[in-house]
Amino acid sequence: MKIKKDFLWGGSIAAHQCEGSCREDNKGLAIMDLVTAGSHETPREIHKSLDAAIRYPSHQGIDFYHRYKNDIALFAEMGFKALRLSIDWARIYPNGDEKEPNQAGLNFYHNVVDELKKYHIEPIITLYHFEMPLHLVKEYGSWTNRKVIDFYLKYCETMFESFKHKVKYWVTFNEMNHIDPQTDTSDFFTYMIAGLKYSELENKSQTLATVGYNMTLASCLAVKLGHEIIKDSKVGCVFGIEPVYPIDSNPINVLNAFKQTDRDFYQIDAMCNGAFPEYKFQEYQDQGIEISITQKDRSAFSEGKLDFIGINYYASSVADYKGADKGKNTLFGGLQNPYLVSTKWGWAIDPVGLRYLLNYTYRKYGLPIMVTENGLGAVDEITPDGKIHDDYRIDYLKQHINEMKKAIEIDQVDCLGYLTWGPIDLVSATTGQMSKRYGFIYVDLDDNGKGTLNRFKKDSFEWYKKVIQSNGTSL
Repeated sequence: MKIKKDFLWGGSIAAHQCEGSCREDNKGLAIMDLVTAGSHETPREIHKSLDAAIRYPSHQGIDFYHRYKNDIALFAEMGFKALRLSIDWARIYPNGDEKEPNQAGLNFYHNVVDELKKYHIEPIITLYHFEMPLHLVKEYGSWTNRKVIDFYLKYCETMFESFKHKVKYWVTFNEMNHIDPQTDTSDFFTYMIAGLKYSELENKSQTLATVGYNMTLASCLAVKLGHEIIKDSKVGCVFGIEPVYPIDSNPINVLNAFKQTDRDFYQIDAMCNGAFPEYKFQEYQDQGIEISITQKDRSAFSEGKLDFIGINYYASSVADYKGADKGKNTLFGGLQNPYLVSTKWGWAIDPVGLRYLLNYTYRKYGLPIMVTENGLGAVDEITPDGKIHDDYRIDYLKQHINEMKKAIEIDQVDCLGYLTWGPIDLVSATTGQMSKRYGFIYVDLDDNGKGTLNRFKKDSFEWYKKVIQSNGTSL
């Protein structure tokens, strides 16, 4: 197998990290609009209401709302074949439960999609990327309430109907698998995904199980709906997953590593195998967790199978083991690998892990896979002549693309595309920083929201352009 001629090279962005214009054109407040800036050392704070004296990074973003034409022109100059972008639900239904959509919000996204199509860039729309209307959390309890599934499906139907002649590729959710409590950062990930603070939940295990089940069900229902409205649509879901290795060949450590890797796959099982996995129901039963599944639910799982799986890959980890140094935890609960170097933000650099993950997932489900996020967050320095020499980013991406190519060409994995995160500098979701930069395009904005917002090409811009032109043969 070779990289296909129509391989989707490009990048991924999210509304709350780049759009800004938090209240413009009737947009409602979404959950990430109440989250402050932070850093690797200082966690972001989650507020219950806006404080005029506090800066909330999503309110400004990188002003993509007004600068999208210029940014898309730069993506086109690199030769992008695809751009994955999210819709801010609160732009379409400001409170989430209105009877009619906000036309100004629809108009904005039509303008963005039209601009992409002008340059023959395939739009890949993520329907939910941590952008739930705040009203649905306060009034209905977020995804704990099945009414929210109905509101989500109405929103999905609006988007499918409005864009059915323009958009083929859709993503139902981004990284819902991080809803399970895993580390001290559970508070923040539970909030990003559902607008709920883990530390404030009365019955944590039951609540998170309910949220995870309802979101999984909502995804299957949205897939079915998308197929009904857009006959040639391809509807997938994106998961943030990582391989977890054993520290050694001790059978107990190997088993623990397998279980920790597979922990994040129960939702993919439900979306690909036509039924919510029985092993998960049994696990819930052992924990005293009650999940009510109806015959209608069973039909939804059967009829709402994914067309492709999206993988967000950044790092791998080592499974916990007896005698481990507890001070070296990774973001999602594993331990740091002593054989790998890590970024400033503690993410292990493991290109081979991407090949491992592509193989593991493809052989498990046999569905096409799209690498929907992969990138290096780093501090970029501007030289006196105004250049950004980001050889470290080129090296990181080169190694990962090379391992992806091995998965395709040697291991026969069916891979649809490779989308970097993010092709332009934007606000970091985990820290709220601008200094944690990923892009090929530098945005003049600092962690305090100061700067001209002007865009500048980094060295990696021309490098990625050549990668795309050569369809991955020139790295």
